[in-house]
Amino acid sequence: MKRWLRPLLLVLLLALAIVAPLGQGNYIVYTLTSWLIFSIAAMGLNLTLGYAGQISLAQASFMAIGAYTTALLTLAGWHWVLAMPLGLILCFAVGLLLGYPALRVKGHFLAFVTLAFNTLVFLILRNEEWLTGGSYGLVGMPRPDFGLFSTMKQLPFYYFTLGITVIASLVMWGIVRSPWGRAFKALRENPVRAESLGVDTRRITLLAFAIGSVYGGLAGALITPLVQFIEPGSFGVGHSLRILLMVVVGGAGYFFGPFLGAGVVIMLPEMLRFTAGYYLIIYSALVIVMLVFVPSGLIGIGGRLREKFRPRREVRADMREGARLQ
Repeated sequence: MKRWLRPLLLVLLLALAIVAPLGQGNYIVYTLTSWLIFSIAAMGLNLTLGYAGQISLAQASFMAIGAYTTALLTLAGWHWVLAMPLGLILCFAVGLLLGYPALRVKGHFLAFVTLAFNTLVFLILRNEEWLTGGSYGLVGMPRPDFGLFSTMKQLPFYYFTLGITVIASLVMWGIVRSPWGRAFKALRENPVRAESLGVDTRRITLLAFAIGSVYGGLAGALITPLVQFIEPGSFGVGHSLRILLMVVVGGAGYFFGPFLGAGVVIMLPEMLRFTAGYYLIIYSALVIVMLVFVPSGLIGIGGRLREKFRPRREVRADMREGARLQ
């Protein structure tokens, strides 16, 4: 049953994503597109934090690198398809460099290092006006045009983003199911034991940061044509914390956690706007309650319900040993 249930669920989710924007206004389609883009950014952080166990508060800075690289090149006349890969390569290289402190410091010390890096990127974007436009930012970035398929309107751009998200998800699925994915999990659980078993923890740590950074850069490359205006404040520390919240709320270390977490962080405030000025208070209270009672995230709720109504049979260790001897 489990073999066909998961593919069926994936098909249903994809079908829901395809029909969700139909008949909706531009703002709803824009919100759904933002959900897809931040899901990509959260996927990258989920690999670094959830699978590899490396704390990072700099995901928004990689969104900034991808966004500004793509924006500058497209404004210079490059097509988005050519500009985006260069932004991803730059994010990969910078992610490798950021991964080096993780080889020496752990825990909250690593969090402070990545936090400082995010602040550094923000200051560079704000002060180097000759390149980034400073506080005024960059405006007028074109959306990709593929001849017969133009993404100038909101709905086509949503489907374009959905296609990129599906491809990024398939790549991530392959990564976490590969030997690299098992090495990431081993690094998270016990680095010393992983190294004793032959895992090159140095290389795996650097890869966790580099690949996660590429996903942040891809999200930034998509946010550029979506809003067609970027400025340093869009990639501050607060936005890195927001992406971290998506991972934690959805369920760190679970493949579908970033999608659920991004959906809550992006869409729940919109659904609570009927409460006028109280929606942020209600939203914050709901998140706090969830993190207190379900620290493993929304996906953890399903696991808890399954254990409650269908508890696993526990076999005593001595009974298992006796069964083998017989």
